[in-house]
Amino acid sequence: MPATQPGERLRLIRNEGFFMRKRIANARRVIVKLGSSTIGAPHGGLDVACITGLAGEIVAARRAGVEIVIVSSGAILAGRGKLRITTPNSQLDVVAKQAIAAVGQVEIMRFWQYIFDWYGVVVGQILVTREVIGQRKSFINARHTLQALLARDVIPVVNENDSVAVEEIRLGDNDNLSAMVAGLVDAELLILLTDKDGLYSNDPAVDPTAKLIPFVSLHDDGGEFVTGDSRSGVGLGGMNTKVAAAKTAARFGVPTVIAAGKKHGILTEILTGREVGTLFEPFLEPLKGRKRWILCQDAPSGEIVVDDGARAALVKGGKSLLPSGILNVKGEFDQGDAVLIRAADGHDIARGLANYTADEIRRIKGLNSAAIESVLGYTAGEEVVHRDDFALLESP
Repeated sequence: MPATQPGERLRLIRNEGFFMRKRIANARRVIVKLGSSTIGAPHGGLDVACITGLAGEIVAARRAGVEIVIVSSGAILAGRGKLRITTPNSQLDVVAKQAIAAVGQVEIMRFWQYIFDWYGVVVGQILVTREVIGQRKSFINARHTLQALLARDVIPVVNENDSVAVEEIRLGDNDNLSAMVAGLVDAELLILLTDKDGLYSNDPAVDPTAKLIPFVSLHDDGGEFVTGDSRSGVGLGGMNTKVAAAKTAARFGVPTVIAAGKKHGILTEILTGREVGTLFEPFLEPLKGRKRWILCQDAPSGEIVVDDGARAALVKGGKSLLPSGILNVKGEFDQGDAVLIRAADGHDIARGLANYTADEIRRIKGLNSAAIESVLGYTAGEEVVHRDDFALLESP
């Protein structure tokens, strides 16, 4: 965006938001993520009235020609209610949470099935772990399964498989999972329903003057907003994970709306283009094919820190990462592992697949590519990360 006066800049951003709202009103494939704070009742268990209302809106949208994929949190929440467990989650170990989730997954899916049966709609359950997303073959299989369900007018209900996932393989939160599902099925809109009205300029719980931010533009580098961890005590994420999910979806070309899930009629308002919640603008040139899978490698094994020249070559020039532009290497990883490529100022640039191990990159960093073989005794190519093997996080 060219340099403008603050008032003109704000007007342009508002115009972008207006036209983007009109665009999402035409979305025909939508991911709806329901957080534990949305589907949970105030005193534990599931909020029957809220879930029933949202199901009615989903069915109405479906009858209007919109394909819906639900990403549903709440397995541990439902399991706690079924087992009458009062011990806080923070005091439960991983094995206990897995057992509770095993009970809760049955309970919450039974509930979704019961509600949608009443409307004459079929639902199907998809449980995933990081291993499913991380393996190229299973990534494609999951994509095919979801698309086959949608083609048969089935509403998929997706959740992380908490009953077998441990910290090393967890996707981390269903916000992140929902963004990956948006990429999997070529969605046109991601909706993150939570216990907040959207993204604020400050924490409204401590600052009464905090303002709701209706639109986040990729070109608006001056916007300030506050994120944080979950305050509800029942979810894994907070606003920080939702912003991260919106940024991931943006790289897939998918706009994201964060809004209050317990507000009556919220889905209908969003899907008809009403200005509710916070809308995140997508990238104009979204990632395609294999690069979507690379971006879904959400837990990089390590980091490669690069200089400004390498950053420009990657972001502006679409070039490969060469050892000459590398300043530092953090963590340990093997050849072929996913790594985070980060600028010297701390900004994330890309995720990619390394051609060399962390130790080997430490030995060749800063050197010309021609020196790789003499230093290591072999070469896997002149690129540390080939341009076909990285997905940009930063807008060109």
